[in-house]
Amino acid sequence: MEAFHPSLTFPFSYTFNTTTSALGGGIAENIATSCPNPWMDARIWCKLPHRLLDRVIAFLPPPAFFRARCVCKRWYALLFSDTFLQLYLEVSQRRHWFLFFKNKSLRGSYIYRNKNIGGSNGDSNTGGINCDGYLFDPYELSWYRLSFALLPSGFSPTSSSGGLICWVSDEAGPKTLILCNPIVGSMSPLPPTLRPRLLPSIGLSVNPTSIDVTVAGDDLISPYAVKNLTAESFHIDAGGFFSLWGINSSLPKLCNFESGQMVNVRGRFYCMNYGPYSVLAYDVAANNCWTIEAPMRRALRSPTLMESSGKLLLVSAVEKSKLNVPKSLRIWGLQACGTTWVEMERMPQQLYVQFDDLENGNGYRCVGHGEFITIMILGSDKALLFDMSRKRWQWIPPCPYVHAGVDGDLHGFAYEPRLATPVTGLLDQLTTIPFQAFSA
Repeated sequence: MEAFHPSLTFPFSYTFNTTTSALGGGIAENIATSCPNPWMDARIWCKLPHRLLDRVIAFLPPPAFFRARCVCKRWYALLFSDTFLQLYLEVSQRRHWFLFFKNKSLRGSYIYRNKNIGGSNGDSNTGGINCDGYLFDPYELSWYRLSFALLPSGFSPTSSSGGLICWVSDEAGPKTLILCNPIVGSMSPLPPTLRPRLLPSIGLSVNPTSIDVTVAGDDLISPYAVKNLTAESFHIDAGGFFSLWGINSSLPKLCNFESGQMVNVRGRFYCMNYGPYSVLAYDVAANNCWTIEAPMRRALRSPTLMESSGKLLLVSAVEKSKLNVPKSLRIWGLQACGTTWVEMERMPQQLYVQFDDLENGNGYRCVGHGEFITIMILGSDKALLFDMSRKRWQWIPPCPYVHAGVDGDLHGFAYEPRLATPVTGLLDQLTTIPFQAFSA
């Protein structure tokens, strides 16, 4: 079946395109009218109990759900029905999708910029966000466009978890974070961080009953300098415990985490070290830092770390003239012991030749989610999708909303679209519920 490329602006307006039958739209319609399917007899389906019909609708992916809301007023109102949303949370399937954004060009320094983040000065274009996100469905190889028009200017996407995207303020100083559900357009701000920072790394973990955020590194030690000194954490849960940006750890001396480029996996931050390659790991709760030797470290090119299903993966091209194996792109997984890597997959040689020709040394970005890994080639609109469960590689259709070479490269996050994220209600009640203090 041909890939379906709708254009969506959630939650209020949406349009979509339909493919036309090879026989012509009018002929196809006549055939459907003259030969009705007895299983779709309206006399049968009109008597289906609402509770069963709601259960069927709850299984629809978000794009199909929003299209179905056009059918009648009752279906339109399902998005605002607590009963339906509770059913949706119980029965809906997990979807390992991806959400991509255009790279923001950081022209000029945020240190010297006006601190009015939401202001409408002449710098708003360079400081503002790109108001569109691009949702990719790896099951149907389809792209959808999401609008972030309600989000204030001066924020950038930084992490994702549990159906929420975390946006962080660009201005140097105490950071303001916003948790956004782009499917329904909800936004929940967090209190500002305690320490002034420039471009910290942020880890987000959201589950049905709690929210945990960790902000690490890039402490502003003067108006002109930064240093990786501290990590601070935010925690809130349904049990009434909370911690509002407690500085629970000091980063180790000579810590060289790359600003904004750390990967968060189960409460640990990981980033690449160079010359020769290794992986620097930092456990936030234990305040412990150590180095993990990278596999084939002297033969790697453009190694990239990523998280997938709670595991740390390393994706890298392997190239060395004296190596007795052909050039390739390989995927390793870090084992539970925390020190050993196991090769999980190797790109087929014929495909790698095509990939290497397109990549041409420009590099690539990788994002993992569930059984899928996307590899976006920088400087082009080409991308690969690897299905780890089926051991299948395939090229991704280019995003129809991005012009290659004009709009820049895409960077993305693992994203699970959800119609409801009730855990954000804890943030709305932050000042009214008698919480108990929580020590990380």
